[in-house]
Amino acid sequence: MIHVTWGLVVACGRTEQISTEVDTPFLNLGSRPVLAYSLAAFEQCPDINGVVVVVDKTRLDTVLGMSQMYGFAKVQKIVPGGVTRQTSVASALKALDEEVSIVCIHDAARPCVTPHLISETVKAAKRYGSGVSAVPLSDAVKVVEKGLTISESINGGTAWLAQTPQAFRRDLLEKGYTMASKKKVSVEDDSSAVALTREEVHLVEGPSVNIKIRSPVDFTIAATMLKVS
Repeated sequence: MIHVTWGLVVACGRTEQISTEVDTPFLNLGSRPVLAYSLAAFEQCPDINGVVVVVDKTRLDTVLGMSQMYGFAKVQKIVPGGVTRQTSVASALKALDEEVSIVCIHDAARPCVTPHLISETVKAAKRYGSGVSAVPLSDAVKVVEKGLTISESINGGTAWLAQTPQAFRRDLLEKGYTMASKKKVSVEDDSSAVALTREEVHLVEGPSVNIKIRSPVDFTIAATMLKVS
């Protein structure tokens, strides 16, 4: 079966902010905005046929100009998102062309993503229906519900830290988000939405350097990883 695969890059919502005033994807990291690094990786990935960028409605022209400036020819659509990641992804799924069968979603605040990692998640999605970049945690994980009291312990090696990119068969992803909406369930990432369908979610081991920028310290680490100043 021949699959048409599009990337969906999320560059809006609270999870893409260092603070309430700062949109991480539009901060300069070296000579380029943070968002440009993710778009460059999708542009260079041979398994990606097109890209949808989801941004705040005030940033539509900014991303269009960025795509033209850096020659991101795979950017097919730039659509306005919502306040949350969940509403942004749901909105972007409606903008996909009809022939798209695999969707690879990525958070723009992870600029260290590589074309190879994108390809690995897409290949897994074609084979298993899903491919979620994740990193195994070697240390024991403590679950804390209130204060500093441990409610549950998870042995090291059995817990994984989910990242993006996350690739899925389009029909499976849409089914998951439809179920989340109907059940009024808030999901933190796309794999959580797909898990609602009771389908197995397949992990792809990713690099620990694929960090998400959540603080000024993360920003400095990302600059070091990308060798920019």
